Amino acid sequence: MLLAIGTALMLPALCRALDGADAEPCPEGGAASVWTSPEKPVIGEPLKLMVVATDGPVSELRAFAPDGAELALAVTWRGGPPWSAASFIDHAVPGAYRIEAQRRGEMVACRRLIVGNDAEAGSERTGAEWDRRHEALYSAWIERLFDAPIEENYTLPSLEPILRNPERNFLHDHFGQGEDERLPATPDCADLPYFLRAYFAWKIGLPVAFRACDRGTSLRPPRCGPAIIDQRFSAKSAPASVFRDLSRRLMDTVHSGNARTALEDDGTDFYPVELKRENLWPGTVYADPYGHILVIVKWVPQTGDQAGLLLAVDAQPDNSVGRKRFWEGTFLFVDDVKSAGPGFKSFRPLGREGQGPLRLQSNADLAEHPFIAPYSAEQAELPAEDFYARMMRLIDPEGLDAEKAYESVLDALVEQLETRVHAVENGENFQRHHPGAIIPMPTGPSIFETVGPWEDYSTPSRDMRLLIAMDVLTRFPERIVRYPELFVLGGRVPEIVREEIEQRHRKLIQERQVAYTRSDGSTWRLTVADILARRPAFETAYNPNDCPEFRWGAESGTAEYATCVRRAPADQRNRMEQYRHWFHEMRRPPR
Repeated sequence: MLLAIGTALMLPALCRALDGADAEPCPEGGAASVWTSPEKPVIGEPLKLMVVATDGPVSELRAFAPDGAELALAVTWRGGPPWSAASFIDHAVPGAYRIEAQRRGEMVACRRLIVGNDAEAGSERTGAEWDRRHEALYSAWIERLFDAPIEENYTLPSLEPILRNPERNFLHDHFGQGEDERLPATPDCADLPYFLRAYFAWKIGLPVAFRACDRGTSLRPPRCGPAIIDQRFSAKSAPASVFRDLSRRLMDTVHSGNARTALEDDGTDFYPVELKRENLWPGTVYADPYGHILVIVKWVPQTGDQAGLLLAVDAQPDNSVGRKRFWEGTFLFVDDVKSAGPGFKSFRPLGREGQGPLRLQSNADLAEHPFIAPYSAEQAELPAEDFYARMMRLIDPEGLDAEKAYESVLDALVEQLETRVHAVENGENFQRHHPGAIIPMPTGPSIFETVGPWEDYSTPSRDMRLLIAMDVLTRFPERIVRYPELFVLGGRVPEIVREEIEQRHRKLIQERQVAYTRSDGSTWRLTVADILARRPAFETAYNPNDCPEFRWGAESGTAEYATCVRRAPADQRNRMEQYRHWFHEMRRPPR
């Protein structure tokens, strides 16, 4: 009875507050939009706010309480495009709130919402579709989800910890049902962009599209079947069980071939874009020619004393998720491979013709009427060296101090080595829990593409990228001579700067170190110089049946190797020797 009386007393106040808010214009749906979470605000609970703009940064995010008072907001700003600003109201009170975004004193977006009005608590949705507003929110959500200090080596055991973090995940508990707490979120490399896209669609109420594709051959890229369009999230809010069902279907269907499709093919889930900063939003996918997939999460602008960065995340077969910087050691690009269409690609958006059914847009559609970036196959025309030079100009448009540029590449290699430390240790943990177990080794090119423990704990793809990364570091001084326009040389002759960088290289590789855990639990440290000297050993170091000492290149008879307690079976070692030339040449074999 008391609750009924309280509600009856509250409703007239809500109506009066809403009438007052309606007296002022509140533009929605333009180049800037205000978003809130949870879907149904709860009295006494936090209310998250975000404004996302596609035409430039906003300068103010303001919130007005039901009594008209402006609230003091702590705002986090993120650059763009798209540009975003996020904040929260600590304890929502009953009544009508007004959220405004302003640019230089002019309101560019606004939203009204009511806290405590059960009439708006229904789960019915209006059938939203992917458009520029939703693409921009998706991009801002991705950036916020993976935002962490630049100096942090950001690696997680899976997506689960970050999706369950309300400070990172703007859509955490969006339905107020605790739906994220037990949600399985363990996508691998190929599943990651699809899982993120589907999760966002589930929370916001958007359709999901994907295809079943083959893996291609040595002479052609993968080809895909018709689009599967799932609209279960569009009509009304769905429980976690529905998302789990869709995500399982996704992960059982998609694989690395989905992103490696030919650049001119439009029967695909992704389409290629021109290499311009305004096209490469967070959420854009990078597909390398051999099947690894990354998702852009952040651009860090170049400053007077700091190089710019392009950051992405990837998932590994063991479901770990790590943040990587753009460089040749992680973003592989090969210009003469016939079995893939590599490069940066956006999700192909869904749209309608008039009142017709939903369909994925064609390349011709996207060349004329793009949601974010127009279709472009220019990446197909770029030699690898030119591709990397173009990206360097986007990341560091003012040019880079040669010394800082070299150190950035060295940092990236060390970051890659530290990530490998975790991968090798994961294999050791499996061996500790399964003493005496021998993980079967696939035959031929299947060592790079398989399922089960070999996929989870072996590192052939990672080690091939590591070998490429070593090569990039050692060839860096020569790049200064080949592409002097990318660097700030201060009037010095490129050949002189090359010699200076070579001297710096010899010094720094003796100082930078990584540490791994040996079979007896002790720690062994290796300098980058040690690892570069052991380069041939990493051509056969990917087998989890080998001890960690061997996998880090230790030689038999040395003190480092003395703790090794197992080796891979002889037949597996013989096959690794047969496959060694793939790694020596740093080129994946055709399927």
